[in-house]
Amino acid sequence: MKTLFTLIACLMVCGASFAQKLNKLTGKIVDDKTVAVPFAIVRVLNYPDTTVAKSVSTNIDGEFNIDQLKSGDYVLSVSIVGFKSKKTDRFSLSGDLNLPAISIESLTKQLKEVSVQGRKPFVEHQIDKTVLNVENSIVSSGSTALEILEKAPGVQLDRQNEQILLNNKSGVMVMIDGKNNFLSASDLTIYLNNLSSSQIATIEIITNPSAKYDAAGNSGIINIKLKKNKAFGTNGSLSSTYRNAIRANLPTNIYGSELNFNLNHRVEKWNFYTNANASKNNNFSNLFLDRSTNSNGLQSAFNQNFQKIYTGSRLAAKVGADYYASEKTTIGMMLDGSTSTRKLDNFSQTFINETQAGVVSNNSLIQYSDANTPNKNYSVNFNVKHDFKKEGASLNFDADYSGFDYSGLENFNTNFYDEKGVVYNNTIIKNDSKTAIDIYAAKTDFTWPLSKTTKLETGLKSTYVKTNNDFLSSAFLNNEWQNIVGQSNNFIYKENVNAAYANVSKDMGKWQIQAGLRAEYTQSTGTSVTNNTVAKQHYLSLFPTVFVSQKISESSNLRYSYGRRIDRPNYQQLNPFNFYMDPYTIQQGNPYLKPQFTNNFEVSYNYKSGLSFSLGYSKTKDLILDSKTAQNDSTRIVTVGQGNIGSGQYYTAGLYFPLAITKWWNLQNNFSLFYNKFNDDNLEGAPFMLSKVSYNFNISSSITLPDNWTLETNFWLNSPRVRGLERTIIYQNALNMGVQKSFLDKALKLRLNVDDIFQTNYWKGTLDYQNVNLRVQNNYISRRASFNISYSFGNQNLKSNQNRKTAADDIKNRAGG
Repeated sequence: MKTLFTLIACLMVCGASFAQKLNKLTGKIVDDKTVAVPFAIVRVLNYPDTTVAKSVSTNIDGEFNIDQLKSGDYVLSVSIVGFKSKKTDRFSLSGDLNLPAISIESLTKQLKEVSVQGRKPFVEHQIDKTVLNVENSIVSSGSTALEILEKAPGVQLDRQNEQILLNNKSGVMVMIDGKNNFLSASDLTIYLNNLSSSQIATIEIITNPSAKYDAAGNSGIINIKLKKNKAFGTNGSLSSTYRNAIRANLPTNIYGSELNFNLNHRVEKWNFYTNANASKNNNFSNLFLDRSTNSNGLQSAFNQNFQKIYTGSRLAAKVGADYYASEKTTIGMMLDGSTSTRKLDNFSQTFINETQAGVVSNNSLIQYSDANTPNKNYSVNFNVKHDFKKEGASLNFDADYSGFDYSGLENFNTNFYDEKGVVYNNTIIKNDSKTAIDIYAAKTDFTWPLSKTTKLETGLKSTYVKTNNDFLSSAFLNNEWQNIVGQSNNFIYKENVNAAYANVSKDMGKWQIQAGLRAEYTQSTGTSVTNNTVAKQHYLSLFPTVFVSQKISESSNLRYSYGRRIDRPNYQQLNPFNFYMDPYTIQQGNPYLKPQFTNNFEVSYNYKSGLSFSLGYSKTKDLILDSKTAQNDSTRIVTVGQGNIGSGQYYTAGLYFPLAITKWWNLQNNFSLFYNKFNDDNLEGAPFMLSKVSYNFNISSSITLPDNWTLETNFWLNSPRVRGLERTIIYQNALNMGVQKSFLDKALKLRLNVDDIFQTNYWKGTLDYQNVNLRVQNNYISRRASFNISYSFGNQNLKSNQNRKTAADDIKNRAGG
């Protein structure tokens, strides 16, 4: 009996094992030219309910191997970016099976047709932002990031104060791949002037960001996305640019050159990428300044001329890797760094006409100065992205460290001449500065669809910044260097910002609504070690945002938006030291600067994703401006400093309309109208109010010619305008033109570009308030010709660009050297 039970049990187990026999399925995915397709997603679907039984990706040879499959009927689904998705016919599996090669159709031909017939314009308006498509723009080739921004609608460059304005407002938050560079206005200008167009994919201009973005930047965000592709296999590009200034009576070395290399390699679950760039950028400017003083019967008229030659070079490299741990989870790490040197040679002449008791005399001074400022910056980013099974649900985490090292040595040698041209005095001064910045940041973003029409976004972020600026000013007296008391200073600034936000969006058919709230708690301490003074600030700020989109018809909609934003002063502005520029000009920091807050309102009308019209209003409280600029008539020294004024109000109207003249000729047209008003009840002891209407327009043209020739032109104009105490009194404009010829199936491209053909881009303005009366003209190099050659190699199809936002994206553009 025991033997019988044993036999029956054996038969049951063996039968069950036979009934549950598992099978293996193998095969290969190829394209329409029978070339293997690696990393395609192959899903085994149960038939007939099409639920997923197994899912794998093909290897580098396009092969797949799926085991542990039960016997039954199945269908295969194959998908990958750049190819049409495909489902096979039903097949039965009752043992191991090797399928014949499965061919999927490439979209490459269709993509090529789109790129030829519908190439993205240089300026592209989207519902929530304006995008500059730099990567394939001819008019941008050979340019720097700063020069590209000057061609963007609504963007103006204040080269006099080294600031970027958006819709005639300062306080722009500049981000690189979603990460802000913690630089002062002047250092940001240097960085963007060294960043080549060959490294840039697109530039996004966002005038009213949602609560998901950091609250910094009262006029909006400019996000520069650098090139980084995720094409399969190995691919890359190599480009070289030479550019030279075209202007009479220039020094011989005003040129720029650049070499850029990109390489991407993706195998199995790994993607590796690197970028290296070497550039040299020389520049020149002429600055003319007139002012007058009147004290104790002595009237003085100053006429100054500064001739500045800038020479600089930069080496930069980025390396990163992404690991696809699963179909839903990606882990990445990125390292990047750069080193640069900048040398300034400055020759200045100051003529002083003095009148006292009817007696006129003329004195002068000549100053030779030079500055050498080597800089280093480096950063590391670790990131994780996980997509949940629920469609649209994801979790992102970023951790960052960034370090900046700046040093500078400036020398000033000044001779004072009497009216007979005889030297009666000489001063020799040097400024030695060292700056170290450490930035730590971490953030997490969570997205969860509450329903098919409702989505929740929420996140946390924490940043910590420490800057240490040691500034030593010395004078050469009695054959030795002596410290200049009152100008040397060691300043340490610490700042911690903790933030949380939540966004809820709802699609209700004709109406789409998004409401968000961001809270940021800021703690900062500025310590002057030299003066033994401490300035502390701590405050909690709330930043609500509301966006409403109203669908009027199938081809038109209205969009309403509101947002509150902040601009915190950077440490250079807070540093109380006196910075020597020449014997009659000193720049001074203000440790008691307060942050400025802005409320932005905007309504826009869009028709067929083409024509758009917008109206906006914003008001900034405690506006940070050069309002501390003051003149001591007795010493005749001008001190330039920043302070808070009561408020600034900005009214804007914008019109954008594309125009297709023919199939091969397209125009992008932008026009903006501004009314700016600045006022303070008690500015430096007196009431102040200044306002003006101004406008800007920008026209870009793209022409496709036979035999792979293309032509682009761009023209922009800014009318006279005001900003705080400062008035621009001329029209600034520039005509830019570029031509391109492609070879080798567009892998090789030659581009020639000329900026500011008629040399009409320069700045001229005034600053008048109380006893300050300045007339300034700045002639900088704007007309340049550049020649660029680029070659792309490897598999350039199947691109899936990823430009990742990192954690350090609300603090990294406020440092300075």
